[in-house]
Amino acid sequence: MSDSKKSIRWGYLPDEILTRIFTFLPIKSVIICTTVSKTWKSLIKNPTFISTHLHHSRNQNQNLFLLLSLSRNDKQVYTLHKEDDDPDFTEYTSFDSPAPALHLHNVVGTFNGLICLSYGLPNRAEEIFLWNPCVRKFLQLPYPDATVDTHGTSHTSFGFGFDPKTNDYKVVRILSIHGGYSDFVKSRLVVEVYSLFASEWRMLSLPPICAKIRIGRATFANGALHWIAFTNDDKQFVLVFDLGDEVFREILLPEFPGQVIWTGLSVYGNSIAGFRITVGIDEKVQINICVMKEYGVASSWTPFFTADFEFVGPTPRPIGFRRNGDAVFVLGKEKLVCWNPESKEFKDLRMIGDHDPFIDSYIESLVLLDKAANVAVTY
Repeated sequence: MSDSKKSIRWGYLPDEILTRIFTFLPIKSVIICTTVSKTWKSLIKNPTFISTHLHHSRNQNQNLFLLLSLSRNDKQVYTLHKEDDDPDFTEYTSFDSPAPALHLHNVVGTFNGLICLSYGLPNRAEEIFLWNPCVRKFLQLPYPDATVDTHGTSHTSFGFGFDPKTNDYKVVRILSIHGGYSDFVKSRLVVEVYSLFASEWRMLSLPPICAKIRIGRATFANGALHWIAFTNDDKQFVLVFDLGDEVFREILLPEFPGQVIWTGLSVYGNSIAGFRITVGIDEKVQINICVMKEYGVASSWTPFFTADFEFVGPTPRPIGFRRNGDAVFVLGKEKLVCWNPESKEFKDLRMIGDHDPFIDSYIESLVLLDKAANVAVTY
């Protein structure tokens, strides 16, 4: 049979069969298929197929990658590691920032192959992007309603996640508005939520119990975003925002003696973990990690890691977990190490993070591929 006849017969395969074949292909192969014909491209860019392909990837346990934000040759680089079958954490692939000229940026979060980035200093973080490096597309969100010009000096905390009830991606922006950083105690909070489906920002109200919020990114777990927050009397708790119901609630943190500072949260399996620092009168710093064994149940907080360090010199800073359960720390000049709970030992990952390294599970996807050129930018 000639090559021309083969191509003709292949081209006349029913759409249902083509779609099923595409579903089982890896991302790189699917992207190549979009260049074969207009018919194939149309099938692959269909939102239903994009959702089907993502669902298949999850069912095949292809969520095997860990994303890191690293400094490499003075550039922001994002690396993926297929760590489940590679204890040495070998790099699988990497992506450069989609907008290298805008170098003041931070990772807000990642889900379903989308990476949310914020650009600008903490008091002017108003440019926000959704980026899918696999399909080489990024989408700039419209500017929020609350800005430095409209509300004055502020510091910003972001969260990014997915609402499975509506298949919608949402960005939450909490502004601590004040006259200066020293006036943080007197700050007032403004909350804005962006819906990718609606393509607009909306303002929400925080519960009265929340007086302050720790600056930084939120942790997304169980369909909700989580921040370290403060009551009026400076008691720390976990502020939870359900992306489906768009309702705030609280989770109590375990209490410890001494001057306790909860520095952040992280995903831990299907739950969350909290990082804290206790400063002793002997000028020693105690680093602790507590994990919530049963999500939402405050009594299930359990110690995971405890170590004492001299107040002077580099102190390990926990930032998250590997899929195998190891805790990842930043040590010294942004050196990344991991700690194994069974061996009780640190291991050098031979990586140097940037000023705010980020780690999380990542799955390759086609999300954003269906967005029109005048909405999402192809680079």
